[in-house]
Amino acid sequence: MDITTLKIRDIRKMLDSKEVSSVEITKEYLNRIKKIDGQLESYITVTEDKALAQAEEAQKVIDSGNAKDLTGIPLAIKDNICTEGVKTTCSSKMLENFVPPYNATVMNKLDSQNIVMLGKVSMDEFAMGGSTQTSAFAKTKNPYDLNRVPGGSSGGSASSVSASLCAGALGSDTGGSIRQPASFCGVTGLKPTYGRVSRYGLVAFASSLDQIGTLGKDAHDCAIMLNAIAGWDSLDGTVAKKDVPDFTSKIGQSIKGMKIALPKEFFAEGIDQDVRDAVLKASEVYKSMGAELVECSMPSLKYAVPSYYLISSAEATSNLSRYDGIKYGHRSENGDNFFDLIANSRGEGFGDEVKRRILLGNYALSSGYYDAYYGKALALKDKISQEYAEIFEKCDVILTPTAPTVAYGIDENISDPAKMYQADICTVTVNIASLPAISTTCGYNVDGMPIGMSIIGKKFDETSIIQVADAYEKQFNIVAPRI
Repeated sequence: MDITTLKIRDIRKMLDSKEVSSVEITKEYLNRIKKIDGQLESYITVTEDKALAQAEEAQKVIDSGNAKDLTGIPLAIKDNICTEGVKTTCSSKMLENFVPPYNATVMNKLDSQNIVMLGKVSMDEFAMGGSTQTSAFAKTKNPYDLNRVPGGSSGGSASSVSASLCAGALGSDTGGSIRQPASFCGVTGLKPTYGRVSRYGLVAFASSLDQIGTLGKDAHDCAIMLNAIAGWDSLDGTVAKKDVPDFTSKIGQSIKGMKIALPKEFFAEGIDQDVRDAVLKASEVYKSMGAELVECSMPSLKYAVPSYYLISSAEATSNLSRYDGIKYGHRSENGDNFFDLIANSRGEGFGDEVKRRILLGNYALSSGYYDAYYGKALALKDKISQEYAEIFEKCDVILTPTAPTVAYGIDENISDPAKMYQADICTVTVNIASLPAISTTCGYNVDGMPIGMSIIGKKFDETSIIQVADAYEKQFNIVAPRI
């Protein structure tokens, strides 16, 4: 038995029964990383010494009988989540040598459970992209086909879980950056409600949209990790002061009588036929379980992508203005004066996609264009939220494709930003409306590439979408990646 392929709860049982130690499990993962990550490029930084030290400490806790759900479990962390004493690069030359002096709140929460951090995994630069090919350091591959992208921006997180290079991972989701790579890599990815998890220590892209979430082998594993990181935080003013439920509490409960919405726009032109067929087939499985399928409409979907990119780019312009080569980050060797130094530092430190978003954001916020572009985008945000609210008056959850296609080739779409942006059509509305959503595998195309479906829920109702995803996963046979 290859222990690295097990789910978190199965590893928990083995640890608690003393069949294996945390150190032994950690060494198995580290050896697998050494063996195959040269092909995948999931990790930017492997923290071997730290991981082994944490595993030894975790084993003491296990031996004392005080183990929690994640004690001794080896996890991977997306490289835009600050880790004290460990490089956090955001896959950018701008932060190539940045070592945070503090932990993100989610890391403190995980450390309180004595997890084992295997390392920091790759992503699109500053989380801007859907392929992980804009990374300055590790252009991650898809475990199902090394010639295809893993998705993004949390491509390293999804790829590492899919290839069993960790038991689970943290990612971040601004417009689908957990769910889309989960779909491409054949794993489960959970984006919580905005405000459910603290963003303190998450390097900001678009502050009104960013949300830390989890990626695992299945919905149950994602729920276990969410239990550990959710909750109020005095360091983040946007975290909701709401009670945190046990996100596994509805797992195994019947979905009979549940109403599942199918918005017709998510199944229209632009969605590949094999993706559409797989998701609709999954809806029939839910129907056979006693759920009621409800056809509905979301007219504003056609405006979702431009609305999202205007809002996110405007916020990114503001958030990335702090990287000027003066206080921290890359500092250019060139520049005869203050302004040249800043211009050269930013020009050398940022990649093409980040520069493109900064330009778009500045344009949208500039005098004479603010009302025409950014103002209308905000109005559309309200409209999209309203349409979701109307659907949820009649239905419990919403079922959609996660992405219009399966994972595409590494050299495809990269040179066509408009095409890349349009590929986010199925995911961005969830962030715009601050809703929770989970993506899980519902099929494979003729080439054996995974197809993902998304279950969208009401605000702060993560337990229901986890329940619905788990119900499908229990009867679906996962095909392991080829690597």
